[in-house]
Amino acid sequence: MEKTKLTPVRFPLELLVDLDSHVGEGRRSKFIVEATKKELTRLKQKKALKSAQGILKEDVYQEFRTTEDISEWVRMLREESEARRKEIFSED
Repeated sequence: MEKTKLTPVRFPLELLVDLDSHVGEGRRSKFIVEATKKELTRLKQKKALKSAQGILKEDVYQEFRTTEDISEWVRMLREESEARRKEIFSED
C-alpha cells in the first residue's frame, strides 16, 4: 500500500464547489493527487527543456537550425527507417 499523509490545504470555496460538481465530493482527493502528478510532470519537463536549451550548437548540428531544417531531417529519418523496414521484411 502506498504511504500517504493527511495535509491541510486551503482551497477557495468556489473552486471546491466547482471541483465537487465535476468529480464528486468522494473523489476529490484522488482527482487532486492525479492533477498534481500531471502538473509536476509538466514542470519537470519544462525544467529539463530549459536545462537542455542551447546544447545543440548550430555549427555542429546544422540540421536543427530552422524549423524547416528539422522537418527535413525528420522526413529523412522516416524515409531511412521505412527503407530498412522494407528491406528486412521483403527478404521473406
